Amino acid sequence: MTAVTPQPHAPHAVLGSGPAGTALARELVRRGHSVRLVDRRGEGPAVEGVERFAADVSTADGARAAVAGASVVYHCVNVAYHLQVEVMPRVQEAVLAAVEETGARLVVLDTLYPYGETGGAVMTEDSPWQATSRKGRMRAELDERYLAAHRAGRVRVVLGRSADFVGPGVLNSSLGATVFPGALTGGEVVGFGDIDLPHSYTGIQDVAAGLATLGERPEGEGRVWHLPTAPAVSTREIHAMIEKRVGRPLKVVLLTRPRPFGPFDERFMAEYEEMFYQHTEPQIVDSGAFERFFGVSPTPLAETLDATVTWYEQWLARG
Repeated sequence: MTAVTPQPHAPHAVLGSGPAGTALARELVRRGHSVRLVDRRGEGPAVEGVERFAADVSTADGARAAVAGASVVYHCVNVAYHLQVEVMPRVQEAVLAAVEETGARLVVLDTLYPYGETGGAVMTEDSPWQATSRKGRMRAELDERYLAAHRAGRVRVVLGRSADFVGPGVLNSSLGATVFPGALTGGEVVGFGDIDLPHSYTGIQDVAAGLATLGERPEGEGRVWHLPTAPAVSTREIHAMIEKRVGRPLKVVLLTRPRPFGPFDERFMAEYEEMFYQHTEPQIVDSGAFERFFGVSPTPLAETLDATVTWYEQWLARG
């Protein structure tokens, strides 16, 4: 099919309405863009300036409807952890085909999984992709296909990789609902693996701002970028920073191996076992290339924690 050139003021389509997709939609509105936020139901709290749209982007028809008329498409879709290896390749196939038809640019939110175990080496965009886990190999294969599609001239693609999320609205993260509710209420707080190792966390607003920047700056196309990420510190240091903000010591429960805790049920933790190396070796992300090229800096971790504690206080108050 002949590609259709998107109109100058065409909407930006955000696929996936989880914490990253929702934060990105708000950031794009703040930057003056018309935004379509897509998920399977098209429901959820109203977001000012954002059109909610229902589509199943794992199907050809759903993906085509989701991206119709968009100038930039952001792939922030995720699925239940135990379904990722099966479903994410289907999503990629449908989204790539739909974007190829329309001529839109494609920005993909990516993970660190393709790198696999690094032995604690600092991760840069030049680090080798040496994943041995099922989910790591799957992500690496998807990324190879994205970049191959770009090199072949089929689709204009750029990938933005993030470390573990932290921030307002982030629940299912190792620094999410397993930490902040307990910190605020005096309950238990989980610590994964060795919490004295340096571990990078990417603020959800930096994820959003980074992806929006990639969407606005086509000169970054055709490669992987590490989204702006504050310098790594140990999770124990982060716990100490949270203690100062909540005014009480944390009751930390260490998980030296995957087992159910809080929002992470038995099925999830069984699937997560192959990825648990992320908590038994340093996880250090260098986002300097992005920062220098685009002239941005990550949000200081202290500011991210301030905003996160405030959000969780409000979340808990709502019951």
